[in-house]
Amino acid sequence: MMAEQIVIIGGGQAAAMAAAALRHNGFDGGLTLLSDEPCPPYERPPLSKAALLDDNPALQPVLPADWWQQNKVTLRTGVQVSRIHRATRQVELLTGECLRWDQLLLATGAKARPLPALDALGDVTFTLRHTGDAARLRAALQPGKRLIIVGGGTIGLELAASATQRQCQVSLVEMAPEVMGRNAPPPVRAWLAQQHRQHGVELLVNNRIEQLTLAGGEINALLQDGTQCRADLLVYGVGILANDHLAADAGLETDNGIIVDNHCRTSAAGIFAAGDVARVRQPDGSLARRETWENANRQARLAAAAMLGLPPPEDTPGWFWTDQYQANVQFIGEMAGDNWLQRGDPDQGNAIWFNLVNGALAGAVTLNQGRDIRQLRKLIQYACRPDPASLADPSVPLKAL
Repeated sequence: MMAEQIVIIGGGQAAAMAAAALRHNGFDGGLTLLSDEPCPPYERPPLSKAALLDDNPALQPVLPADWWQQNKVTLRTGVQVSRIHRATRQVELLTGECLRWDQLLLATGAKARPLPALDALGDVTFTLRHTGDAARLRAALQPGKRLIIVGGGTIGLELAASATQRQCQVSLVEMAPEVMGRNAPPPVRAWLAQQHRQHGVELLVNNRIEQLTLAGGEINALLQDGTQCRADLLVYGVGILANDHLAADAGLETDNGIIVDNHCRTSAAGIFAAGDVARVRQPDGSLARRETWENANRQARLAAAAMLGLPPPEDTPGWFWTDQYQANVQFIGEMAGDNWLQRGDPDQGNAIWFNLVNGALAGAVTLNQGRDIRQLRKLIQYACRPDPASLADPSVPLKAL
């Protein structure tokens, strides 16, 4: 039997797409979405790109403005949930108002993992998670400003590209030996690092800030290797802390995220979690989280199906993308591997890297070749074993494989 009242807590991609999936799959009961942000759910990927670069940046809504009313979904923005009452199946708002639920979805997202030593600098320090963060940073990124970025992951590199395009001087500090070490294969890491250096970004890898002072509006950072960086602004992005306090207070199993199974079910009956706040328990007992736009959509569909007692949607290889300068780089499937083949010439602006594991195509990265993702998804999903020479030959269409 379908639940009569479903409440979604969260204002991001997973929350909005779960509401859409519930209605698409035939749920016609009461559906309420509670968001602590002042606006309807909006796309987050542009925050590090278009929101910093466009002359008049505008929020891109996840769903059309009239969708909520047309689909009879109660959207309440600017509200804060203070407590989840499992025994009575209610959520309590900060105002004291209580809303009943038969099933509950937590899509509360995450915040930037704080670095107190950097935050102590005050207004010259920035993180980037919400539209307000992007607006504040955009106002500060004036031509000629000097910027230190701490963290060489996807967001750090996107910020470096955007700041450079706004004619700022950028120094990027990364503890690991290479940028994007967590989610890009070696040849792609090397090519991205080359692009940033060619655009004037100072990449300070294998390094960390040891001392930090602010005097006369100037930041002085002393790095581990003795390098001194002087800047006007500092931005950091070194991981996330999940917004799991509501779940933890309600007695759900948490560990820097809400623990769920592969259907997005939490440890409490009737409560589900999706998006950046969710960590999926793997068969070996480990916990995994995908912090991507695509995963938020995927888990939204999984949670909606589980709530309605429907079969889960077909699993597909993980996918995400990044835009840096004139490069659109898309990643699909497994990034861990030692046998990468290359098709095309990245220095000419078009290439594909292929990850072969025991002869089967397990993952791929495209450079300005997004149209090929559909074929790559099929090849990876069905563990196809294409001829390596054909893979590396740009004259052989992927569809022919």
